[in-house]
Amino acid sequence: MERDGKGQWFVIHTLSGQENKVRDSIERHLQTEGNALAVYEVYIPTEKVSEVKQGRKTTITRKFFPGYILVRMDLYHPDGALDENVWYFIRNTQGIIGFVGGNDKPLPLSESEVDDMMAQLSGQQEKAKPKITYEIGETVRIKDGAFENFEGSIQEIDSERGKLKLMVSIFGRSTPVELEFWQVDREL
Repeated sequence: MERDGKGQWFVIHTLSGQENKVRDSIERHLQTEGNALAVYEVYIPTEKVSEVKQGRKTTITRKFFPGYILVRMDLYHPDGALDENVWYFIRNTQGIIGFVGGNDKPLPLSESEVDDMMAQLSGQQEKAKPKITYEIGETVRIKDGAFENFEGSIQEIDSERGKLKLMVSIFGRSTPVELEFWQVDREL
């Protein structure tokens, strides 16, 4: 997300799963129109999430706000009047349901909301976080390794390394076991 002072950020509600299509459609239209419209940037906030599928650890990109995109544009003239061209362009783009914050006179995100979101998103981009988060004291079932099918209570969580320290009861004695996130499953 750029910060060059032009435009304000608006949240646009899209059909679920259509965020990329809507973004591509807006950007393609802007390339053909040139600078005729005061739309500067379309952004889909995402986060990297690690998960295990079929025994393999993979990192996927997940949308932070599914069904929504952010658009930086000048929707209002300096005198406060709605720019009809920009408004109709956004409203008539296929896949868009409407503006968040009112369809007749949409409200932009405040500077503090944009700053908070940018800080949150920049922190997310650095490292992939686990898809499932665990809590200390939670009971989980071990699904891989020497202690497969044993249950254990989470004692420590190391998110940096993606590891858990469990206390597993073996022959009536509690034994500490260190496992990776993907090697355990929540109790159902």
